[in-house]
Amino acid sequence: MNAPLLNGQVAVIGAGTMGIGIAQVAAAAGHPVRLFDIAPAAAQRAIDELARRLRQRVDGGKADANATEALLARLERADSLEQLADCALVIEAVAENLAIKQSLFRDLEAVCSPTALFASNTSSLSITAIAGALQHPARMAGLHFFNPAPLMKLVEIVSGLETGAETLAALQALAQRWGKQSVVCRSTPGFIVNRVARPFYAETLRALEERVADAATLDAVMRDAGGFAMGPLQLTDLIGQDVNYAVTDSVYQAFYQDPRFTPSLVQQELVAAGRLGRKSGRGFYRYDAQRPAAEMIAFAPPAQAAPPQRVTLHGDWSSLADLAELLIENAGAIKQPGQTSPYLTIDDVTLMLTNGKTAGQLADERGTPVVLFDLCADYAHASAIAISCAAQNGAQHNANAIRLLQSLGKQVIQLPDYPGLLTMRTLAMLVNEALDVVNKGVAGAEDTDLAMLRGVNYPRGPLAWGAALGWRHILTTLENLQRYYGEARYRPMPLLRRYASPASFPGAEQ
Repeated sequence: MNAPLLNGQVAVIGAGTMGIGIAQVAAAAGHPVRLFDIAPAAAQRAIDELARRLRQRVDGGKADANATEALLARLERADSLEQLADCALVIEAVAENLAIKQSLFRDLEAVCSPTALFASNTSSLSITAIAGALQHPARMAGLHFFNPAPLMKLVEIVSGLETGAETLAALQALAQRWGKQSVVCRSTPGFIVNRVARPFYAETLRALEERVADAATLDAVMRDAGGFAMGPLQLTDLIGQDVNYAVTDSVYQAFYQDPRFTPSLVQQELVAAGRLGRKSGRGFYRYDAQRPAAEMIAFAPPAQAAPPQRVTLHGDWSSLADLAELLIENAGAIKQPGQTSPYLTIDDVTLMLTNGKTAGQLADERGTPVVLFDLCADYAHASAIAISCAAQNGAQHNANAIRLLQSLGKQVIQLPDYPGLLTMRTLAMLVNEALDVVNKGVAGAEDTDLAMLRGVNYPRGPLAWGAALGWRHILTTLENLQRYYGEARYRPMPLLRRYASPASFPGAEQ
């Protein structure tokens, strides 16, 4: 990376939350930083508020006073674009409006050095389109930080159609120097994170719309059982329902209204009602004086059932080895290895991982009572597990399965007989989308997984998780969901079909 960029002046345009956060990151890395906003008072307020917060950390013993003052000394307000003429890098974090961004960079190109690099923090607009306003678009790329920028490690470096290789390399080196983990991707709607993450919200929103369970219970399935840091409904309340809905709608429109990105009517209603989440005091949950002391999660009560006479594991449990170990250790199970998909029998009850069919369908096919369990990122440490039971089962059949799972130290969440349950169908859709990103050359597999791990704190990268579970199970789940709903939303992507056929495509499982 050239010395001017390594040591040079950085300009940040836009003094909102993202702008001041990016300015803080650059200043902390040793750069002199100029913050410009169309309203000079806004820029000064942002700097003053940052100073207040950082000094408060010093007073609380959480930060070094000398380092804090040195950082603040490197931050100054700019009152005109002309004051940015000597900056080596200009990062834009203004309103998500293409015309505004194009006009801004057109003006910057007229005043900045020909060697200066331009970057946009856009999360939804085309870098190619923004750079189209420039006479030299090779100098521009996306530099998409995540909120809060000083804390979140991920930066998406986005290549437009004309972005130069030197520009990308320089921004990668700079991101590393700033203590960030960067991923490189092509400019397509949603880039990596905002595209691949859509199903994380969409599947839980659909379950809520279909009245599978209340918000607290659905969030508990994804958080306490699935292993995600927050439930999707909690997270949208934190992000802001209006912001999350707008991103979904933007991706949906940009992909020519592809049904796999269809926005939620439930979320649309929240936005229309002004129930935007934490910032408005109410979203899916209440954050005002009327907030319940505790949100009630529908855990199953302790099952009244005698210990089973026989618990047996069947098939190949290598994809669920952590659960198999728990069962063997705590339930005295006898493992019967085989080539079939894993399942266990509790006396005459079949307990198996959901595959997109309902428990009722599988009970008819197998001729036994069936209880399905949902996916967990880590069965050994998950505090809960979700199940569904076939309508054909007797109460004692369900109690036997619940008792066994409770004996493993798990809270049991019994959902209605919902195809794919919740974590399983969500992962299947995440994997499907991530594979489409890879197949179309938007980003490599490693960068795609890293983006989801560091950008939205998933417990596992979706591609690594899908490979560990088995591509065939992911494909089967989606095919069953597609048949159940009759919707293109669940159509499996071509690369998933390839990976699920290792005999035809050697190396797909690697």
